[in-house]
Amino acid sequence: MHVMRVINLSSGSDGNLTYVESEHSRILVDDGLSCKETDKRLALLGISGNDLDAIVVTHEHSDHIRGVDVFAKKYDLPVYAHEDVWAGMWDKLGRVPDENKKIFTEKFAVNDLVIDPVEVPHDVKCFGFSLSEGDKKISILTDLGHTTEKIFDHVKGSSLVYVEANHDISMLRNCEKYPLSLRMRIAGQNGHLSNDASAQFIEKLVTSGTRQIVLTHLSRENNTPELAFNYISSILAEKGLVEGETFRIDVALTRPTTLFKLK
Repeated sequence: MHVMRVINLSSGSDGNLTYVESEHSRILVDDGLSCKETDKRLALLGISGNDLDAIVVTHEHSDHIRGVDVFAKKYDLPVYAHEDVWAGMWDKLGRVPDENKKIFTEKFAVNDLVIDPVEVPHDVKCFGFSLSEGDKKISILTDLGHTTEKIFDHVKGSSLVYVEANHDISMLRNCEKYPLSLRMRIAGQNGHLSNDASAQFIEKLVTSGTRQIVLTHLSRENNTPELAFNYISSILAEKGLVEGETFRIDVALTRPTTLFKLK
């Protein structure tokens, strides 16, 4: 029986990169690292750029596409993004030949891996994805200011969900390094999910059967892995949902973290 493999190789504003493998498909979701660094991290898995089938992009911000241009050209990879994302990104990926710029508007497949996009609220056009092979389903949701029933319905049924836990509300409020306008943008409806908002969404996920959560896109200035994990776990415990019993929470970092295998 084939095992679907998923690992986050980098998360946060320094660069986002997730590797997903099904029986007949190997893709990257975003590539916000340099080509050299992307090569290095894939090598840890015994994977080369030549083994990949595609790069799928969530949105045009540089921490998600910094490496795409050079890496996709080097390995002649198709780059998939929603037509609304391409509107702001076409010129940023000038090295990618036009025939490798793949446009989707709805669910599509890369070999046996079915990729189902859902628009998420951010300050540019941005999409989350559910990725499935047969009855195995995972979802990736980063860079969203708030969640909706539509987003929940989209990712429901995933055994593994990468979900943003960007900031601690009081740390962000008191962050002197960020101007007020930036703090307002991050905390706004089209910014990033706080630990509190993430916990609310995770409660819905685990009560609907999701067994593995990975907190992603943590702010270096306004969150820590320990704080996000402990705070969210404690909120869930108050609702009678104890981390480690029916579900697990991991935290994605700026370095490669847990390799998940879905049977």
